[in-house]
Amino acid sequence: MSSRDNYTTIMREREVVRALLPAQEHKLPLSNLDWLLPSVDVSVFFCYYNPKDTWNENFNPAVPTVISTLKKALANTLVHYYPFAGELSRNPAGELELLCNNQGVDFIKAYADVKLKELNLHKPDVSVEGKLVPERKQGVLCIQVTKLQCGGLVVGCTFDHRIADAFSANMFLLAWAEITRGKPVSHLPTFDRSLLRPRQFGHYDKSIDGMYEPLSTPLMRGPNDHHPASRIYYIDADTINQIHSLANRGNSIKGHMQKSKLESFTAFLWQVFAGRIGNEKAKRIKMGIIVDGRTRIAMNHGEEGEQREIHHHVHPICNYIGNVLSIPFGDLSINDIMEKPLSSVADEVQEFLSSALTKEHFTGLIDWVEVHRPKPTLARIYCTSSSGEEVAFVVSSGLRFPLSRVDFGWGRPALGSYHFSWESSAGYVMPMPSPSGNGDWIVYMHCTKDHLEYLEEEVCDVFKPMSSHYLNLES
Repeated sequence: MSSRDNYTTIMREREVVRALLPAQEHKLPLSNLDWLLPSVDVSVFFCYYNPKDTWNENFNPAVPTVISTLKKALANTLVHYYPFAGELSRNPAGELELLCNNQGVDFIKAYADVKLKELNLHKPDVSVEGKLVPERKQGVLCIQVTKLQCGGLVVGCTFDHRIADAFSANMFLLAWAEITRGKPVSHLPTFDRSLLRPRQFGHYDKSIDGMYEPLSTPLMRGPNDHHPASRIYYIDADTINQIHSLANRGNSIKGHMQKSKLESFTAFLWQVFAGRIGNEKAKRIKMGIIVDGRTRIAMNHGEEGEQREIHHHVHPICNYIGNVLSIPFGDLSINDIMEKPLSSVADEVQEFLSSALTKEHFTGLIDWVEVHRPKPTLARIYCTSSSGEEVAFVVSSGLRFPLSRVDFGWGRPALGSYHFSWESSAGYVMPMPSPSGNGDWIVYMHCTKDHLEYLEEEVCDVFKPMSSHYLNLES
């Protein structure tokens, strides 16, 4: 069945959901790592098949509806995640802080006259934005639950990125789903800002000056000819394994460490875009990877080089809600990228990424922000030249996110993805696991339209448009 872009979403009801047991009103400062984020909203949405027998179309008061169940569970979830029911305000010094006042979360009930299998999920700009994910008008979180014509359901959430990174949003979503199913919360969050307190005699490596910069304006805009668009693709597991294998060729001879699938994919993306951008006036490409610092900060002295996973109970930072991110990046000329085999480009990825995989990097980054406060700061990869001679892409990773656990009682989602619009000219790529668990990746990509068209023309065997057929929604 062909997709539909011209469907209508009717906002039937907007109300406020507050924490069932509100905490005493207090102010929570933003951490130094929160200061590295611009004012931008990030949305995430989940599509579900028809939750049978749960819509209560006859409005029997003895039968709870999906909406009432979700709202009740949200009120209970906000007991643990009470700052998400607050709002940003400014202290006497003019700095932002989080006022935990139980103002509440905007909760929107909506209806869309489209079937799940008709959604153009390849182009979320037309099918999702403004229709299935809400616009945040107040507070720091907004939620929309949309019933579809077929009985399917879409749950969309929009967060203020300054108070939550993807890890934080994911923890909240998993807790909400657990409480909705009547389960205890697996991992209780912490908002203890002392975990990211600058050191008394702070110091940092000079490499951080090359990664971040103080700004005179909140966010640098890209060139005027920047026409962004968003797409969702899937990459099958065999293709990912092939890219991984190519990126690791020759390691035993050269002595390089084994590259991860994310490092291999990033190197592949770097080369692919070099082929397109080589026909433009751009001469260089920056490629960055977002690093979550929680496991790095949790490492004891001498463990920085280990790649083991830190369990949640080891250190409070592992359940910390806020931003604990850094964005190391490489900067290469088009010619350098094109002349190297994929394995050598992957070496470049591994090299720039290694600079942010230590506890000292994150403690130094905290100290760096302290030196520059209250001036706003931003990752340099987002500040590309307005001349158009350089292009930048940032790769995040949701590959460890257990998508199948975002189950509110009617099964795993058919699809989950992030979506946002922002002002930077840097492209953004977010791979996530397929909810089917078959090893495929779902890849959200936000960059210029011509770069997306190039992907679909030149590497269409890798980046395959998301479709209802792939998600088995045709029947």
